[in-house]
Amino acid sequence: MPEFPNIILYAIPLFVLSILLELYITTKENIKAYEAKDAFSSIAMGLGNVLLGFFSKAVVIFGLFLVYDHLRLFTIPISWWSFVILFFADDLSYYWFHRISHQCRLFWASHVVHHSSQHYNLSTALRQTWSGGFYSFIFWLWLPLLGFHPAMIMFQMSISLLYQFWIHTEAIQKMPKWFEAVMNTPSHHRVHHGSNPMYLDRNHAGILIIWDKLFGTFQPELEQEKVVYGLTSNINTYNPIKIAFHEWLGLAKDAITGRKSMGDRIRYLLKPPGWRHDGTGKMSNDLRREWMDKSGNVMP
Repeated sequence: MPEFPNIILYAIPLFVLSILLELYITTKENIKAYEAKDAFSSIAMGLGNVLLGFFSKAVVIFGLFLVYDHLRLFTIPISWWSFVILFFADDLSYYWFHRISHQCRLFWASHVVHHSSQHYNLSTALRQTWSGGFYSFIFWLWLPLLGFHPAMIMFQMSISLLYQFWIHTEAIQKMPKWFEAVMNTPSHHRVHHGSNPMYLDRNHAGILIIWDKLFGTFQPELEQEKVVYGLTSNINTYNPIKIAFHEWLGLAKDAITGRKSMGDRIRYLLKPPGWRHDGTGKMSNDLRREWMDKSGNVMP
């Protein structure tokens, strides 16, 4: 079993220092990025994610090794070139995991946590799910099937998570054009956190923005369309328990209660957020279409 450092734990002091630096910069520039209760809620969600991670990682490791030990097609050695390939493969896995998390309510129930803040700062990056780690790893199972060692995969996933920390800020407006063209940046990710109709379900990138451009989900941040952070229906709570489980409760209520066919109950799990079996719901595409009709705008 090859060993790689737990870079997320080592990075915690860097997270703290970066948040303090951002708070100083945004205060100096008169950018109202922080609200104390919201930031503490995000930090609480992050701490809960780390604690539960000791259990969820056991599930992830078991799943990855189950595939690697019994089903792998090849044995890929641990070397510099295999890490280069894994970098792209992991980032592609993250893109599809992230995109499906916005298109399937079963995954949205855990991912919504990260979008529940109406502020955008480095503490928002720490607002992580307490439940998603137990099942979202299925998007990575094709990697041990190909022959990548689970330890390599876990390490690369940590690198991706660490990269995504710094893009949660308003203190950086734009990176150089070449960087914006290839990499995920604060500007690109601000769009992803927007509740504006034109920004909904866009820019799902982890490290590379090229996947969004390739698969048609890219949307640049526009000066004339300031990002409004949060959900289309905000939960307005700082309670970590409610933040972690509010959507699970809503999903259970929709799927279990009331008079519905079994097919509709299953569709509540698989359809996008906002879908209703009686046709009264509005999904992100519906909201975007209404916005275009009312404003007369055409999507860029």
